[in-house]
Amino acid sequence: MREEIVEALAEVASALDRRDWEALGASFTDDAEGYSASGRDAIVAVVRAHLGGCGPSQHLLGNHRIEIDGDTARSLTYGRVHHVAADGDAVYECFGEYDDRWVRSPGGWRLTRRVFTVSYELGDRAVLQPG
Repeated sequence: MREEIVEALAEVASALDRRDWEALGASFTDDAEGYSASGRDAIVAVVRAHLGGCGPSQHLLGNHRIEIDGDTARSLTYGRVHHVAADGDAVYECFGEYDDRWVRSPGGWRLTRRVFTVSYELGDRAVLQPG
């Protein structure tokens, strides 16, 4: 089960980097909370407003700590995220930790809550912009 959550985390990171909004939304429950938003559609809209106009990004995850309790789980995961401006002239990078809550569904593990706490930032945050 732990590996299923690690794979789900990797899929979320990949969806963010591919700007695959449908896959990102499918990673959350309908009533999830995350990125200062409530509900799957609102979460995707917030993320899209930050990454939609950004150039390439890479969400690297590691140091997974996962606690599973039946059909619910919590994962704490380090994240190092690199963003490049659409024109390639600036970068923004942040380090932090994802605190995620999960529920097991017939389609696999889905996020019910996501909080990313940034511990360090480098570069120009203006790189993040809507598409």
